[in-house]
Amino acid sequence: MDNEKSFISLIEQSIKKNWDSNALTDYKGVTLQYKDVARKIEKIHILLEESGVKKGDKIAICGRNSSHWGVTFLAVVTYGAVIVPILHEFKADNVHNIVNHSEAKLLFVGDVVWENLDENAMPNLEGIVLVNDFSVLVSRSEKLTYAREHLNEMFGHKYPKNFRKEHINYHQDQPEEMLVLNYTSGTTSFSKGVMIPSRALWSNVVFGQEKLNKILKAGDSVVSMLPMAHMYGLAFEFLYEFCNGCQVFFLTRMPSPKIILQAFAEVKPKIVIAVPLIIEKIIKKNVLPKLETPRMKFLLKVPIVSDKIKAVVREQVMNAFGGNFYEVIVGGAAFNQEVEQFMRSINFPYTVGYGMTECAPIICYEDWQKFKAGSCGKTAPRMEVQILSPDPQNIVGEIVCKGDNVMLGYYKNPEATAEVIDKDGWMHTGDLGVMDAEGNVTIKGRSKNMLLGPSGQNIYPEEIEDKLNNMPYVSESIVIQQADGKLAALIYPDFDDAFAHGLDEQAVEKAMEENRVALNTELPAYEQIARVKIYHEEFEKTPKKSIKRFLYQEVR
Repeated sequence: MDNEKSFISLIEQSIKKNWDSNALTDYKGVTLQYKDVARKIEKIHILLEESGVKKGDKIAICGRNSSHWGVTFLAVVTYGAVIVPILHEFKADNVHNIVNHSEAKLLFVGDVVWENLDENAMPNLEGIVLVNDFSVLVSRSEKLTYAREHLNEMFGHKYPKNFRKEHINYHQDQPEEMLVLNYTSGTTSFSKGVMIPSRALWSNVVFGQEKLNKILKAGDSVVSMLPMAHMYGLAFEFLYEFCNGCQVFFLTRMPSPKIILQAFAEVKPKIVIAVPLIIEKIIKKNVLPKLETPRMKFLLKVPIVSDKIKAVVREQVMNAFGGNFYEVIVGGAAFNQEVEQFMRSINFPYTVGYGMTECAPIICYEDWQKFKAGSCGKTAPRMEVQILSPDPQNIVGEIVCKGDNVMLGYYKNPEATAEVIDKDGWMHTGDLGVMDAEGNVTIKGRSKNMLLGPSGQNIYPEEIEDKLNNMPYVSESIVIQQADGKLAALIYPDFDDAFAHGLDEQAVEKAMEENRVALNTELPAYEQIARVKIYHEEFEKTPKKSIKRFLYQEVR
């Protein structure tokens, strides 16, 4: 099996092995056993086949996490089609653009997302299917309409004596075959569809089995709270667990700290996958205030008393996450230093990994007991990592990697692919770091312009600037991230045009604020512009007329 590197065979084996076990649960809702998932997969296969979907065709999905989202993903890839997961937070225009650019034949959509979409903006779709119950919302194909109306009849005809595990015979994937097309952003001019092959998904699942199988056994539970349209949540809150016979609980609504804590208390997950924001919110809201009182500050300075207090606090924090987990794996964004220092001080079992969509996602990881504070672990199995520096231990250089986890390239974008994957197969991450003698990688910064949102979302400032530069009286702009994590827009207005239209300085300021408000209506929550700063001179530029962004990294 190691030689085959077949991701789909891992899915098939798990379904057969765990047939009567619980698989996917909508928190506070229904539970599907592995046999139920298999039956639904089979029905979707019939729907796809009867609708004329061929192997290699693209099928998009956009909706909040749910058991049916998971079923759809599994059904599409085991059929031999390519799944295109789209973040449900994207604005309608972004969803339309991705559906069109990916050449998706069908779109599976959640009810909340569907309210804002326009089927006429996606003219090449043959149909739109509601994820909640697999009803057809839009059909431009008689085959699709007929197949959905007669689906149960077709299923009964194909399996007259009940559907059993021996009937399962899924598509046989090849290591280099694309199974997932995952877009890193949402507009046509900058969107990059990451082509993820079978070997990368297989390698990430097997990585989980190699590193965590002593901890996470079949029948154990996990909570899925990161969006599955992101590779991090997809790989390690769903695919690895499903292939391991676990039960996945989906938080089907916005995962507020209150809901997360409630779910942890009830589900008691064996492992917690999180972005820093979730950990920080729980600790800052529920723990740190209790330690900030004058009495507590004094007691924490008394040696033996301090240790006892920390032990009690550690138990409280452990219980906040369900009290039954081995470790919390953090990824997606930089950790708040105050929170990380606190977690170290109470010996909280956490580790920080490193990855990116282009590696589906894992690049580095280390078990919490061996984890070096401030680092992001060591090179993952079947991967190589180098620092492009004359002295990788002391001099910062770009982090590059190669191996089974690396993508095939960017869809319909050979130029962008060539920019990141060199002729020797090394993927240039655009991140800067060092690597110590033990192989621990520490990230020092990002050489690309990409910013990270509060929950690890990729923010591409050029996309926002592109919209802003088209707004009234804006000559040029730079979007930066402030120390508090919020975004600010630095704008050089077109004063000549503004003054020609009778605006004075005060009116220009008002116009820029109106632009900010209007722009935010087009952007997802994590890309909202919090403030505007007006510049009275053009931004400094390179000989190639690119703005010297590094000169404008704070709001003065």
